[in-house]
Amino acid sequence: MTDERVFKMEFARVYPLLVQKAERKGRTKAEVDAIIFWLTGYDNTTLQAQIERKVNLETFFAEAPQINLNATKITGVICGQRVEEIKHPLMQKIRWLDKLVDELAKGKPLDKVLKS
Repeated sequence: MTDERVFKMEFARVYPLLVQKAERKGRTKAEVDAIIFWLTGYDNTTLQAQIERKVNLETFFAEAPQINLNATKITGVICGQRVEEIKHPLMQKIRWLDKLVDELAKGKPLDKVLKS
């Protein structure tokens, strides 16, 4: 899948997949939301507004209130790529979110996942 195609994916379609990934491993939607809030600065109201507007991933991250400064501490491999080596800033943000949810699903405590 090309980067451009990923960027145009609706966040409203990706979000339930992130929640499912976590719930399959005994984690909760609230924990996934906490990751999204931490990474992007959205809160419950603004996150729901983005879902209802059916924004794509590009818009979702472009309109994020504040990308967490500690996001640069996210390291590791997701989809065969080291997240810290991804050159495209938007793709890196998308992979940060995926990596955080992946770590949550693998059983890491939420406070350790959030690198705060």
